[in-house]
Amino acid sequence: MSGRRIVMFNQVSADGFFSAADGGLDWVVSDPEIHARAVESMPHTDTILFGRHTYEQFASFWPNALKNLDAAGPHGADKRDPAFAAMAHWLNDSKKLVFSTSLTRADWHNTEVLPALEPKAVAKLKQKPGKDLLIFGSGSLVSQLSEHGLIDEYRFVVCPVLLGEGRTLLGDMPERVSLELVEAKSFRTGNVMLTYRRTDRS
Repeated sequence: MSGRRIVMFNQVSADGFFSAADGGLDWVVSDPEIHARAVESMPHTDTILFGRHTYEQFASFWPNALKNLDAAGPHGADKRDPAFAAMAHWLNDSKKLVFSTSLTRADWHNTEVLPALEPKAVAKLKQKPGKDLLIFGSGSLVSQLSEHGLIDEYRFVVCPVLLGEGRTLLGDMPERVSLELVEAKSFRTGNVMLTYRRTDRS
């Protein structure tokens, strides 16, 4: 097993969608306790993996996230929360890899565009010295990496809302993947964080 892990973090509705049908995320329940846990995990990660769509969403907001602190952050987050500032600094400083066949340049600091997802190249990346790699959003990328057994840990925040319809996070998985529950943590907001690891390791 490699020293570096790929860890996925995503918020999903109670009926299993990770975005509304139009891609909207206004249903996500902001949670200061989860934000604080995210800050605690930052020292263990040094690289963020993105698909194009999620990257463009992040790049349009986070470089200037600490301006106009009176405005609400993503999902109604309080920009004056110290965890929000820590997240902004960490996202801006961290190495970012974007997998895209259509994106030709990326202006966000410390970003590299990779024209295609090569499973062997990602596996080699996990073998290099460094800390864990984290994925936000990026449903297509999560599906592809899962198909090739490259995601080691899945962190789902299940929000207390039923969307009725929307986009599923994982699609076109060719086979079943067995997971081991590492932690189930409930929060006062009604959110529940479920952490799983893959068990189909040789």
